[in-house]
Amino acid sequence: MARERLSEAEIAKRLAEVPEWTRRGDAIQRTWTFDAYPDAVAFIVRVAFLAEAANHHPDLTNSWTTVTLSLTTHDVGGLTDRDFKLAKRIAAL
Repeated sequence: MARERLSEAEIAKRLAEVPEWTRRGDAIQRTWTFDAYPDAVAFIVRVAFLAEAANHHPDLTNSWTTVTLSLTTHDVGGLTDRDFKLAKRIAAL
């Protein structure tokens, strides 16, 4: 399946569909804060299963109760439809 980098106009349109995510260069990013460390780790595990099923893996950082995810399509050097589809799936967790 061909992965096409989205235009700036398409990125702006798609960002409106995932308002919790912000643009960071060639990626979109979102941060969550949980009540406890185990909750943050459990969230990471749920994301890992979604990412594996989609064969599209976010960059992530975890610091105690805070998790930050960043999505980009590395092989095209920017944002594609896959990033926004996974962002929506993650938001539904």
